[in-house]
Amino acid sequence: MKRIAIVFTMVAGVFFSSCDTLNQTAQILGQNLGNPTSAEIALGLKQALEFGTNYSSERLSSENGYFGNAAIKILFPPEALKAERTLRSLGLNKLADNVILSVNRAAEDAAREAKPIFINAIKQMTIADASNILLGRQTDAATQYFKRVTTTELMQKFRPVIQTSLGRVGATKYWSDAITAYNQIPLTADINPDLSSYVAQKAIEGLFLEIAQEELKIRQNISSRNTSLLQKVFGYADRNRQ
Repeated sequence: MKRIAIVFTMVAGVFFSSCDTLNQTAQILGQNLGNPTSAEIALGLKQALEFGTNYSSERLSSENGYFGNAAIKILFPPEALKAERTLRSLGLNKLADNVILSVNRAAEDAAREAKPIFINAIKQMTIADASNILLGRQTDAATQYFKRVTTTELMQKFRPVIQTSLGRVGATKYWSDAITAYNQIPLTADINPDLSSYVAQKAIEGLFLEIAQEELKIRQNISSRNTSLLQKVFGYADRNRQ
């Protein structure tokens, strides 16, 4: 048994040593790629952003992209939370649940519209923009750039899609039924928030949150840099932040 234990220890030592060697090799390779040119920085960052935004929009536009993600799941508007609690206290849980499911389905429909908007924003990005985003101190600098240059267009694209989708998935009816039921309760103040604007805004916020997570992943996780250009550009950024 003692001999087996010794052999096991030796094998484990070799295994973990190999893992350390692979990590060190990856870092050395990144260093040996040299410093990227300004053009390579712009191209590498655009490549990373295209990967991240495509993945985010595709994931959120799939079924349960919003509804199944607790961090971005769309709930009742803040001014209607009292209405939701009141309806549930009266046993109208199904009605409230239908509202929540349907508005998230509408957001998932709208997320499909995001990809071409982001691609256009990436194409318009200058070399100076790319350098500032790559070497800036903010780990979500690219996400902030997208917020600045795409939010208005996203809202313009999302709202009509969401308005159409709200009707298609039944959200408009569920919402109308819920608000009508609440407004008929004695001693409650009538409410009727603009549902389509609220859902569009929350859908966009959720999209940016997903993009920020993808951005952080490629900044901090070497294994996410799956091309030599990304390794070179983000390896350079790592060295310049140290």
